[in-house]
Order: sequence, then C-alpha cells, then structure tokens
Amino acid sequence: MIRIVAAVLLVLAFCGSAQASTAQCLANRPGVSISFGVTLGDKFSESDQNEFNLMRLRRMGVDATRAEMWGGCIRAFVRTPSGEEMQFFHPQSFERVYM
Repeated sequence: MIRIVAAVLLVLAFCGSAQASTAQCLANRPGVSISFGVTLGDKFSESDQNEFNLMRLRRMGVDATRAEMWGGCIRAFVRTPSGEEMQFFHPQSFERVYM
C-alpha cells in the first residue's frame, strides 16, 4: 500500500512541475484588469496577433526579431550582445517570465 501511495505522489509531483512553467503565463497578474471591446469584422488571425505582440515588445524596448504564442506565453527571439536568445512574456501584461 505504501509503495502505491509513493508511486502516485511521485507521478503527481512530476505532472505538477511540468505544468508549473506554463502556469505563470496562464494566471492573471495581481491588480485590477478591465477589458472591453467592440468587434467589427473578423477576429485577428494568428499571424496578426504575433505581429501585434512583436510590435508591442519592440515599443517596450525589447529587440525582438520574432514573436509567437507558445504554451500560453509569448515566446520572443531577442537579439542580445551574445547572440539571439528565446525570452518569454506574459500575454496580458507583457512582463518577462522566467522559466
């Protein structure tokens, strides 16, 4: 019985840690969030949303070359002095997320 319980706890621990990395981007940030909108026409396509995210990151001073949604986060490829690296950002607040 103890072996079964230990095995179940081990599996749950691994499943929880695998989901923890994306949970940072899917959770709402503390504070007040108000949203409203009017829809005229079609929704944004995935490529339109990626272009918008790239433009927003660049306006914030992030030297990104490409941005896309990945696991609930915005994955951006950013130029750094040592080359290009992947960085992750929260899709609502555009805060940098460290995984």
